[in-house]
Amino acid sequence: MSNSVNTNPGAMIALQNLNKSNMELREVQNRINTGLEVASAKDNGGLFAIAQRMRSQVAGYGVVQQSLDRGDATLDVALAGGQAISDLLIEMKEKALAAADASLDTASRSALNEDFTALRDQIGTIVSNAEFNGLNLIDGSTSAFVALANADGSNTLTVPAEDLSLSGTIVTVTATASFATATQADVIASQIGTSLDNVNQALARLGTKSKAIEIHSTFVTKLSDSLEKGIGNLVDADLAKESARLQALQVKQQLGIQALSIANSTPQTVLSFFRG
Repeated sequence: MSNSVNTNPGAMIALQNLNKSNMELREVQNRINTGLEVASAKDNGGLFAIAQRMRSQVAGYGVVQQSLDRGDATLDVALAGGQAISDLLIEMKEKALAAADASLDTASRSALNEDFTALRDQIGTIVSNAEFNGLNLIDGSTSAFVALANADGSNTLTVPAEDLSLSGTIVTVTATASFATATQADVIASQIGTSLDNVNQALARLGTKSKAIEIHSTFVTKLSDSLEKGIGNLVDADLAKESARLQALQVKQQLGIQALSIANSTPQTVLSFFRG
């Protein structure tokens, strides 16, 4: 190898190795800073694309979870209202049956009727107030609640509404129902019995849908967690491994600087050729 002050191959090689060590060191430091082995498409295009698609699915399931939570809350309000109506119908039937006693005097039957009408009106109040987020499943204002079931919105869960308003197909007791005689009270007691059966069946249907939403919500949570874990497996950095690598690269960097310093001093030996 010729001796030259214009060209220093040793310094070139030392600089190349030092630059390589510096580049790897920056890569490790970036992984430690972000906690990610694949932080951008530049790191690994294929894995980054897969991770981004999975992140999109996780975001979609977050929206699904919100939709299911709204559905669950709406159903809870509807169920609470329906159960209150069922309890009121039991009390109303009790009043009507008491008033159907032919031996009862007029004043007592009138007092029972006042209690009965107060309970009747309370049903209307409950129905009109059983609302969540602008949606009421028991007043007949809507036919169903539809919740998202998957990340792209192609599947849904439908919860049919149950109209528990007075004078309806479920609560057949009219909004003006009352009694003045034992016969009228007996007829109304029979109507209430039918209405009570209908309400309880409606509650069973709502309860079944509520359970279905709860089960699907749990599944969505587990699925989202699994996707998050999968993303981590693809792109997360092993910080213990990176820590060990960082220390090794720092030593290589120091050695590279030392090697470059030695290589840069080599041309000075040429001066010895010209000393007298």
